[in-house]
Amino acid sequence: MSNNTPVYPKELSWLSFNERVLQEVEDESVPIIERVRFLGIFSNNLDEFYRVRVADVRRLATFAKGAKSKEEFAELLASINEKVLRLQRRSFSAYTKVLADLDKQHIHLVNETQLCERQRAFVVDYFHREVLPELEPFFIDDRDTMPLLNEASIYFAIYLQLEDGSERFAAMEIPTDTLPRFVVIPPRQGKHEKVYIVLDNIIRACLVEVFRYVLPIAKAEAFMFKISRDAELELGEQITQNIVDRVAKSLKKRKQAEPVRMAYDAQMPEVLLSLVKKKLKMGRYDSFTPGGRYHNSKDFMGFPADSARHRYKPLSPLPTLPDNESVFNLLSSRDQLYYYPYHDFRAITNFLISAALDPQVKEIRINLYRVAKNSRVVAALVNAVRNNKKVIAVVELQARFDELANIHWSNELRDAGVNVIYGVPGLKVHCKLISIVRKEDGEDRFYSHLGTGNFNESTARVYCDFSLLTSDQALGQDVYNVFEFIQFTHLRPDYQHIAVSPYTNRPALLHAIDREIAAAEAGAEAELFFKCNNLVDSEVVERLYRASAAGVKIRIIVRSMCSLVCETAGLSDNIRVISLVDKYLEHARVYIFHNGGDERVWMSSADLMTRNLDHRVEVTFPITDAGHQRMVKEIMELQWSDNEKAWLLDAEQSNTRIAQNTEKGCRSQDAIYRYLKRQGTGKV
Repeated sequence: MSNNTPVYPKELSWLSFNERVLQEVEDESVPIIERVRFLGIFSNNLDEFYRVRVADVRRLATFAKGAKSKEEFAELLASINEKVLRLQRRSFSAYTKVLADLDKQHIHLVNETQLCERQRAFVVDYFHREVLPELEPFFIDDRDTMPLLNEASIYFAIYLQLEDGSERFAAMEIPTDTLPRFVVIPPRQGKHEKVYIVLDNIIRACLVEVFRYVLPIAKAEAFMFKISRDAELELGEQITQNIVDRVAKSLKKRKQAEPVRMAYDAQMPEVLLSLVKKKLKMGRYDSFTPGGRYHNSKDFMGFPADSARHRYKPLSPLPTLPDNESVFNLLSSRDQLYYYPYHDFRAITNFLISAALDPQVKEIRINLYRVAKNSRVVAALVNAVRNNKKVIAVVELQARFDELANIHWSNELRDAGVNVIYGVPGLKVHCKLISIVRKEDGEDRFYSHLGTGNFNESTARVYCDFSLLTSDQALGQDVYNVFEFIQFTHLRPDYQHIAVSPYTNRPALLHAIDREIAAAEAGAEAELFFKCNNLVDSEVVERLYRASAAGVKIRIIVRSMCSLVCETAGLSDNIRVISLVDKYLEHARVYIFHNGGDERVWMSSADLMTRNLDHRVEVTFPITDAGHQRMVKEIMELQWSDNEKAWLLDAEQSNTRIAQNTEKGCRSQDAIYRYLKRQGTGKV
């Protein structure tokens, strides 16, 4: 790609995405507890953004060669921090508004200055019984550096004025890992209300007592701060038997990685703030983000709510595999395509449970990237071993922020007799495959799963993803061959129907786009309709610009980052990009090509990112059943028609709400559920 090709910085695009999340907090049509939850998502997203994306830019700024490169990365960091500060100010205003709206519903989140006598007595008692034994303050004014801080925690920086007029400075972790962040306290006398106080404010109410009267304290004040560390894992390229040990050691190094961001209470006195910064020894490219009194607002994702009327109505997943028929008989007659969370994810667990029990099943192979805490998927694999099946599980130990969980599951599986494979040297295994080999009439037959999302019962309730269950033998052979490549990396299988990163995904995608370009240049109809989480690969962006210039009609639904400069004359005239943020997270990757009228519908585990196309094992697969193609296209058209939860991405990614001039509104996630429900009853 030419250096002159316009792109929108992916980091700023990500912040634009998080702004769309914040807009859900600000949207008063969203149920109040859901707005609180979105506030937590916004905060959690921002933490991860600094740990991953800003940390990358910081490394580039630090190690870039040449003054010009350093300056470019420094300017990007400055732009990031400027936009973050704007969003932080908006989030504080949104938080204040949410508190006011909670009050209207008789749900109160109070601080230590708002307690009546009855509530204060409860708080003091709770502090002494539950909180004080967990507190371990440490002084920071008599040491050169700050002790190792846990980035998952929040801290108080504490100012103490002693009775003789001297000052001391201390810090302390808020024990949210052992105590709830939100504590229910008694209502005011005669009031029918629900009242909560955050753990931080319980400590503030009794702050002097934290120091157990070993100092003559005249005044004590506490100000919250937290840090974010670089989340990059440093591993060698050689995948060997000791990969588990090396990932575990790397995780320990992550805990000691340099801080890249400090978020803090803007009311913190300058003398205390300067001292904390000095002790943390943060550098010139690090970020300091002033904010409100509270940090780790990600805890708001778990804000307690007793009333269903303040939340979205729970979804009743549509039935999938019948209880009175063998799944293998069903798949032998027709492939099955499911779309979670609208369909019941038990289709996958039942598929595996049936395979574990079926005497004709000889072998099960599966990719595990992120699994649920109490995984029925893992339980089914263990039971398959008990029933004398050969089971191979590819466990990706480098699934970011799930490394420890995956170490645990790999040990559990290995101890149960599963053949655990830890991946491919230099590549993350991110595909979503299952291969089951069943002996029928003396021959091996394949039953396969190809999908866009993880085998995780928990996230399947909120992530929108497709699953294809198929008995197609040619497709099944391709899936089986992917596992052969992962296990024996010297192999280069000749895949007949799928494209596999890092070898054939990129050329297959570019070839399909080029086919549309050629059609448009010949005066024929040409169209691309894509949906993905991220569109940032430079070569793909340039090819889409070229397609637009040729006259290809391009529609793209992007959830998060988009480096393509939208709505720009002479560059992206024929490209329109929207983004959807609603109650479920849009996670599926779908790529539709007009193909001269013989439409191609592809699904993939891969986003349009360089890492997915070149540095991971990813699988793109076709949807060939005409009924399934219609279903996918109808879902995509419903999402494109959304005029309630869709945002138009312009050249500046300023997030303009799509409001069509129609009397009838379309909220695609609700419309999709109704469509699939009708389809299940034969009424489509």
